[in-house]
Amino acid sequence: MNRRALAASAGMIGPALFVATFTLKGWMRTGYSARSMFVSELALGPHGWIQCANFVVFGTLFLVFARGVAAEFPDGKASRAGPILLTIIGFSLLVSGFFVMDPVTTAPDQMTIHGKLHQFFGALVFSLSPVSCFVFLRRFHADPKWRSLQWWTLAAGIITTAAVVLLSAGPTRAPAPPNAFNEWNGLIQRMILIPYFTWQFIFAIGLAKRSTTS
Repeated sequence: MNRRALAASAGMIGPALFVATFTLKGWMRTGYSARSMFVSELALGPHGWIQCANFVVFGTLFLVFARGVAAEFPDGKASRAGPILLTIIGFSLLVSGFFVMDPVTTAPDQMTIHGKLHQFFGALVFSLSPVSCFVFLRRFHADPKWRSLQWWTLAAGIITTAAVVLLSAGPTRAPAPPNAFNEWNGLIQRMILIPYFTWQFIFAIGLAKRSTTS
């Protein structure tokens, strides 16, 4: 299996497994609300190791995908910036499995080191995801072989950007009172994760097609 084919497989398996795992775990966990609670909160409490492992496995697969993308685009627009952004996102997902978040009720001055690191790497994932879409949008528009992905990429970029703006206005920590967005934090976060990982899946399908014709 060549690098592109391996990357394509990782790019399809990774997001599908990640989303399926946190969705099933959320359904099975008593008291968990996907509407109001973050995906990372599944790493807290009983069987939290499952979500931690989910981050590590997905991050590893994401890095494999990023390497294949770099091989596919050795020059031209997005040849450097795009794979670098994907690598940062993949690495941030991977280490998020080792640095578990603090409970959302933790005051800023009481946060642990691992909680702060999880927040930092999570911020990288959410802020760079829409940026990577717009970086690759330029490349897909300019390359006839990839032009069919430009509308998927534009849609993912717009949706994730809007959701990131909403998410930045939502979460509050004690002692600040909750605001109107707090009860929708989980849904807003998933408006970033699911469209972006769907875009990654579609991107990987394109990479798989290229690997069989090159």
